[in-house]
Amino acid sequence: MITVTEGARAKILELMKSQGREGLALRFGVRGRGPGGFVYRLAFIDASERDATDRQEEAAGLTVVIDADSAPLVEGASIDYVEQAGGGGFKIDNPNPLWADPVALAVQRILDEEISPAVATHGGSVTLIDVKEGTAFIQLGGGCQGCGMADVTLKHGIEARILEVVPQITAVVDTTDHAGGHNPYYQPAKGGRSPYGA
Repeated sequence: MITVTEGARAKILELMKSQGREGLALRFGVRGRGPGGFVYRLAFIDASERDATDRQEEAAGLTVVIDADSAPLVEGASIDYVEQAGGGGFKIDNPNPLWADPVALAVQRILDEEISPAVATHGGSVTLIDVKEGTAFIQLGGGCQGCGMADVTLKHGIEARILEVVPQITAVVDTTDHAGGHNPYYQPAKGGRSPYGA
């Protein structure tokens, strides 16, 4: 069950009204994981955008739609809206662990402690999407998305280090849409070395 606080409800209704989109549902789910925890998705949708496998809940008079993959990850979560000095924002309190699988936890740890700090020096980021049957699925962002050196970074840096530290992992798959990258740190014409690896 999802909880929507009165502050969040008021802000959601205000946003719907300002966009002329009253009466829509709120899509809520997990779109990834990062060093700070889950990365959430909040969006307004109408009935035509709902999937047959979505779960629907009523919370604070709002219809909340949750995709099947996210449902177990957000069970018991609450959505609040918090005003701060620099502006407000939605805050999600979620009692669920980032990863229940110890192998995924080990991969996340090496990303957080070694790999992410290294690629961040070049404006990049690495997110662990999932771990299934010995394969770690990652997504590159920031300067790594669309980067001419992304394959080198993946094979000679990220994958090599994960396989070395987490023996249960046998492959690392990059799920990034590199064609959608903007202003990569490296481009093929510039040459250069991978920001992480040999």
